[in-house]
Amino acid sequence: MLSFDHVFKRYADAGDTLSDLSFHLDKGEMAFLTGHSGAGKSTLLKLVAIIERCTRGQILVDGQNICRMHDRQVPFLRRKLGLIFQDYKLLFDRTVFDNIALPLIVAGVGRHEVARRVRAALDKVGLLGKENKYPLALSGGEQQRIGIARAVVNKPALILADEPTGNLDPQLSAEIMRLFEQFKQVGVTVLVATHDIELVTKLDHRVLQLDHGTLIKHPL
Repeated sequence: MLSFDHVFKRYADAGDTLSDLSFHLDKGEMAFLTGHSGAGKSTLLKLVAIIERCTRGQILVDGQNICRMHDRQVPFLRRKLGLIFQDYKLLFDRTVFDNIALPLIVAGVGRHEVARRVRAALDKVGLLGKENKYPLALSGGEQQRIGIARAVVNKPALILADEPTGNLDPQLSAEIMRLFEQFKQVGVTVLVATHDIELVTKLDHRVLQLDHGTLIKHPL
């Protein structure tokens, strides 16, 4: 589902941020991306989402080399991805329903199908009945769940989560990880960038560890 083949990312003012990365994640596999602050975790996720472009190498998403993808194809690739952020990135002047519906509306999905899929996503994250509330009326854990619902409403093949539990207590963090494991069980590939080593060690998933832009633990 996701393959890196000798991938480099170089910035003119900082040299190689990522160096010679090679790994593969199968469909329905969940893995953690760990490393010190500045190790390159967020940069790696940005390459997959084509927020940044790799300098050298090949990245395959569902068999497609995204390093050579034309800009006009990027929106179609992103419909295969579910992006989850530490700071939620919710629109506070929109209801929960509107926040989750946004990717579907952008994709041109019909009104009745939008309503059905938004409620299904809310049900999956345990927040059915909250669709008319505004994000600021919800707890931090609930806001993160809304972010997850928005990420999965388009039925993505690959979920990328960047420090999704960074603002949550251990109990809420464990609940979020259980949600990711549920998506894994239905064939979604999940890559979670995190610095929470204690949480990682409690779960039996592969760990990709970055050190100054280089993978130092990467079983294939």
